[in-house]
Amino acid sequence: MKKIAAILLISVSVLLLSAYGLYKLMNACTFQLFGEVVSSLDTNQKTVALTFDDGPNDKADHVLHTLEQANIKATFFLIGESIEKYPEEAEKLVQAGHEIGNHTYSHQRMIFKSPSFIENEIEKTDQLIREAGYEGEILFRPPYGKKILGLPYYLSQHDRKTITWDVEPESYPEVAKSPETIVPYVLQHTKPGSIILLHIWHYSKEKQSYIIENVAKGLKEKGYTFQTVSQLLQ
Repeated sequence: MKKIAAILLISVSVLLLSAYGLYKLMNACTFQLFGEVVSSLDTNQKTVALTFDDGPNDKADHVLHTLEQANIKATFFLIGESIEKYPEEAEKLVQAGHEIGNHTYSHQRMIFKSPSFIENEIEKTDQLIREAGYEGEILFRPPYGKKILGLPYYLSQHDRKTITWDVEPESYPEVAKSPETIVPYVLQHTKPGSIILLHIWHYSKEKQSYIIENVAKGLKEKGYTFQTVSQLLQ
């Protein structure tokens, strides 16, 4: 009985450790098993990239106006379904000179998915981005940052990087509760070469303005300049 209990204990421990390892791998912003993942740039120059996930939606005009006032070109990782719903808003982002990235078609967690599902999610969104008029390199960011084997392998086979982040205030409920807590978090944790992630589309226009304006003002006062992710990586 003791031997059986010991075997069961070891088996459960191995399973738990394996599950924990998969969880850490799935959520890692700086490591993956295939291809290249980029969460920030190793540099002493005070330059950063401001990125926005999800969208577009019917608030694009306001977001664009706020970014124009702040004199910032950002990188937008867009969802294919949202591009289909708001094609004109996606076109406005392109026409304003911002960088457009791929955030999959349906924004599902890209884990335990078939190769054909992964291919369709990425290629369909690439096509929609091209139809919106974007001609530059299309960077990719996985929804929720989650990836294990299939997605990194597909990206590596197509010579595409995984773009993550090193500053993301909305991961922490106590920070994400209001713009007044989001902005100081970003200002405190940003460093040279940071890739900042915000989910600006989900806020009211007033909160959008507050976050963008104060992040821009605060970082500029610290001597930072803003670039798109592609410009930062160059």
